[in-house]
Amino acid sequence: MTVSGISPRAGEPKFPRCVVTQIAGPAMPTAACPSPARQVPCEKCPLRAYPTLRDFSQEELDFIAGFKSGELTVEAGTTLVMQGTTNAHLYTVLSGWAFRHKTLADGRRQILNFALPADFIGLQGTVLGEMQHSVEALSDMVLCVFPREKLWELYRGHPSLAFDLTWIASREEQMLDEHLMSVGRRTALERIAFVLLHLFLRAEQVSLTSKNKVQFPFTQQHLADALGLSLVHTNKTLRRLLASKAVRWKNRIFEVIDRDALVAIAGYQMNDLQPRPFI
Repeated sequence: MTVSGISPRAGEPKFPRCVVTQIAGPAMPTAACPSPARQVPCEKCPLRAYPTLRDFSQEELDFIAGFKSGELTVEAGTTLVMQGTTNAHLYTVLSGWAFRHKTLADGRRQILNFALPADFIGLQGTVLGEMQHSVEALSDMVLCVFPREKLWELYRGHPSLAFDLTWIASREEQMLDEHLMSVGRRTALERIAFVLLHLFLRAEQVSLTSKNKVQFPFTQQHLADALGLSLVHTNKTLRRLLASKAVRWKNRIFEVIDRDALVAIAGYQMNDLQPRPFI
């Protein structure tokens, strides 16, 4: 079955062109479809080299290698999953950035979180039957694809991986707690400092930074939609943060100049990092 991409009109989500073969089970409406080709075998997954991520035992690795059905390559702006739909697949980000968001009927958007390499996408649809948010690629991405119907094999036969999924869901809850605190109680300056530091630290954990610099793929509009601020207010507040000399942000290159100062402005609690799981 070949699905041809159609150039979307303004305001319409962009879906990737793809070819799907050997996909078992009933047809389901999906926003993105994977290629069965496997360019990166699980044994050579680059994510396993990061000391911030927990590596698999050989038994776990063998299961994950069988669980993975292929890879999906998408362009920036592609909708990976859509709010209100079901999806036959789960994804682990291998490279690139995405963001989760909910949209009201009149088009107003709230960005809930950002997805980076090693993050898991689509678990909510497994539990609730359909996605309650959408996920859009911020940059070109490569994702590992897992059939949702095989997730129960993980729970039945691999309790350590089942615990990892629980940990991943709990981490997502913790990040949403902080996001709600920002929108509800932090000042505009604290909100922007917090989210930029938070994303910088997450990028640092998966080796996307160099010499305290990272290339952020998002715009001020994405920040505004994430923090519940107008674009004008976001721009003015960002200027205040830049004036503090704690950070520099030019041509999408974000640099932390004074980490301690940025931590103080954000009111960020720095915790000792333990290797975190991924699927």
